[in-house]
Amino acid sequence: MSTLKAGDHLYLIDGSGYLFRAYHALPPLTRKSDGLPTGAVSGYCNMLWKLLEDMKDGDKPTHLAVIFDAAKQTFRNDIYPAYKANRPPAPEDLIPQFPLVRDATRAFGVACVELPGFEADDLIATYARLAREAGARCTIVSSDKDLMQLVEDGKVQLFDTMKNKRIGSAEVMEKFGVPPSKVIDVQALAGDSVDNVPGVPGIGIKTAAELINTYGDLETLLTRAGEIKQPKRRETLQVNAENARVSYRLVRLEDHATITEQPDSFAVREPVASELVAFLTAMEFASLTKRAIAHYGISDADAVVAEVGLAAESNKQVAAAEAVKCEVGVVAHRDAILAPVDHSKYETVTNPERLDWWISRARAQGYVAVDTETTSLDAMQAGLCGVSLAIAPNEACYIPCGHVPPGGLDLMGGGETTLTQMREAVLLDQLKLLLEDDSVLKIGQNFKYDFTIFQQRGIRVTPIDDTMLMSYVLDAGLHGHGMDELSELHFQHKPISFSEVAGKGKDKITFDCVPIPEATRYSAEDSDVTLRLWMLLKPRLLAEKKRTVYETLERPLLPVLADMEREGITIDPDLLRRLSNDFAQSMAGFEKEIAELAGETFNVGSPKQLGDILFGKMKLPGGQKTKTGAWSTDASVLEDLAAQGHELPQKVLEWRTLSKLRGTYTDALPTYINPKTGRVHTSFAMAAAATGRLASTDPNIQNIPIRTAEGRKIRQAFIAPKGKKLISADYSQIELRLFAHIANIPELRKAFADGLDIHAMTASEIFGVPVEGMPGEVRRRAKAINFGIIYGISSFGLANQLGIGRGEADEYIKKYFQRFPGIRDYMETTKAYAREHGYVETLFGRRVHIREINSKQPGFRGGAERAAINAPIQGTAADIIRRAMIRMPGALAEAGLSSRMLLQVHDELVFEACDAEVEKTQAVAVKVMEQAPLPVMQLSVKLTVEARAADNWDAAH
Repeated sequence: MSTLKAGDHLYLIDGSGYLFRAYHALPPLTRKSDGLPTGAVSGYCNMLWKLLEDMKDGDKPTHLAVIFDAAKQTFRNDIYPAYKANRPPAPEDLIPQFPLVRDATRAFGVACVELPGFEADDLIATYARLAREAGARCTIVSSDKDLMQLVEDGKVQLFDTMKNKRIGSAEVMEKFGVPPSKVIDVQALAGDSVDNVPGVPGIGIKTAAELINTYGDLETLLTRAGEIKQPKRRETLQVNAENARVSYRLVRLEDHATITEQPDSFAVREPVASELVAFLTAMEFASLTKRAIAHYGISDADAVVAEVGLAAESNKQVAAAEAVKCEVGVVAHRDAILAPVDHSKYETVTNPERLDWWISRARAQGYVAVDTETTSLDAMQAGLCGVSLAIAPNEACYIPCGHVPPGGLDLMGGGETTLTQMREAVLLDQLKLLLEDDSVLKIGQNFKYDFTIFQQRGIRVTPIDDTMLMSYVLDAGLHGHGMDELSELHFQHKPISFSEVAGKGKDKITFDCVPIPEATRYSAEDSDVTLRLWMLLKPRLLAEKKRTVYETLERPLLPVLADMEREGITIDPDLLRRLSNDFAQSMAGFEKEIAELAGETFNVGSPKQLGDILFGKMKLPGGQKTKTGAWSTDASVLEDLAAQGHELPQKVLEWRTLSKLRGTYTDALPTYINPKTGRVHTSFAMAAAATGRLASTDPNIQNIPIRTAEGRKIRQAFIAPKGKKLISADYSQIELRLFAHIANIPELRKAFADGLDIHAMTASEIFGVPVEGMPGEVRRRAKAINFGIIYGISSFGLANQLGIGRGEADEYIKKYFQRFPGIRDYMETTKAYAREHGYVETLFGRRVHIREINSKQPGFRGGAERAAINAPIQGTAADIIRRAMIRMPGALAEAGLSSRMLLQVHDELVFEACDAEVEKTQAVAVKVMEQAPLPVMQLSVKLTVEARAADNWDAAH
């Protein structure tokens, strides 16, 4: 029940509008201590401060609240699923500021209101209605045209603070051509492309206003549409009548939202000075902090912050993770994190009422760990068995929904064969509002899989944190980042293994057949351990100044990759079958030649038989036996022999190449076609390479060879559907360009600036050969040196690559360093830094630990030194393409394109576009990729991207 009364004045601030205005009005700003984006929060605080000060004079409010959108999904999506579907995602540097701006609102002593299932505008409409009914006045601080339907002179008005303009009925009439009471009718006809409100095609605001002024309201107009004289307009209205009615329901604000906070809690009050100063200090807003200290007469801000911090630390009711989430708190309580895992405290939830209790707990504290259990590792086809939640150490539950009792199996462990669990649809309906609630952080481990599981069921989880990615950012190169390994490393706790509940070998069952009590222990433990890892790792991101790497390179990439995986790509199985047959025939030819060279027939695929032929029978040099007593015949051994001119090892290498292509691609790729989509859906691994490079599995599309004719033929099997094209956008020599920038090599920087052929220029510098008319072999050698130097190649490695003697290769490398002395300086400086610190970093701050850099074994140390030299270059290239990928979906949507990003392979992105959108898509891709380093840094060497379109991947590359 509202406690507003006649004479009261309620101010309602459109919080999301305020935040976006602040974001776009100011240049990017980051917190110096950890690089956290804070520009929008800073602008918001300044705007809120000014508004609060201005309100103290003249027409003062008695009640004040800031209203935010709680989540993307609302009741309007049930009416029209495509509602707001075209809106691009929020900018990557704005996402981490959403929870902070709510903290800022509370720090200023202002009520902060949001409600899942409703938009902020609906809450504003509801509170405005309550004010009118109580005889109070309402001022809505916003310039949003959708709120103009609420204007009622003397009762409700809008206030645009940016223009210092009050909006009443006259201003609404000027804007829409109708009074406020008819704005909904006009908007329903005109539609809204931004929010994807369909409206009636061809009717804009002006025409809509004329029609409504003539016929009175929308329903009357649609009923009497046959009277309209213009044939085209008459037909359009009749055909799209239902669209107009749906649009009316979409644009009409719901002024009876089921609010949980009454206006009496909005009474204007002064902020608690210590809390405000503590927040501003933590955010490192120096000017605002000084202003607050002066305004409230505080003499020692540091003392206040310390006092607040100590109070929070001693408050047992404040969860450590929430303190981290809110950015103004203390480090998590280690005793809770490190407490022994107690499976007996886990709960099996089997009814909606109990699940509501868990959801309420999650909402109250603002974070929850989530894990899914499924029937398959393929997220696109897996069935959902259940979901687990954790809200604190040893406080976790499992909600089964897809377990089956094969053969009368006792799933409940109580002698009953009746299966007690929730129906999947009911479970997902309850979880949807929680998982899409922007005010509740969802925490997962390798969460991309779970993200896709929910996305396949119509739920887009946001916001998210991923403990695997946190560990990867903090400790790349030191250890793996799987949950079991992290649990043993940090908590000395070994989680229940999957084989313990599902069995092994022929006795292995799928998770839906696991008894529910065992499933509860297993799944709830996963969520529990994940939550503990989050509590442990999240503060480290801040303390070790890696928050920006996580927030800008890892977390926002997760949903982008998940969307790419769901898109998949079309392949041509018939072409692959033909290639497989061709490769088989070629292999048979090689086998015949190998038998002739060996003087006998043997199994070419048998390492033992091959070793006996090469080193036992033929007595070739360099033979070494493994621990099993067999001769080693790995690729490096065969390559050495081939480089010495021995024909049989060369033939075996070519046979192995074709065998691998058949087994890995031509025979395997068709088996990955999803029967529902008809496309192949690879899985991208984010925490694979220490340098930040992505890997892919099932199938692995990263390692398809492109330097051989056979490899390029396999790429021909990746095709565009009819009416579409594949677009390949590829950075040109990005690692060499970054090498020129990072190592500060003037000659290379100038060559790139002048648009020279860098390999020909290098050949000319080293070998003294003119660029014009340069033999291809000379340029090839220079290319091998250019790229080899980046990877710290040795003279032995270069000799093998070029098929020359070590002395000649050593001479090439010496000449290279003599001509470009800065390269040697960079290498020595980088190795020294790695030896001192144990790691190197990319230009964006990604840390790559080099474990063996101080090893006493020359082989290990040499490999570590080469890794140290390369990591800043390859890692920066990986960071740049990650930044491009994160921005790409928004850029495509902003350009009005339906094109989709499908694949990422090292320095290349692959898109699928309608024929009519190819040129625009190429332009967007090139622009985003070339500008990816901005605004963080301006490289001294320009990045260039080449984009081509074709019917298949090979032709587009």
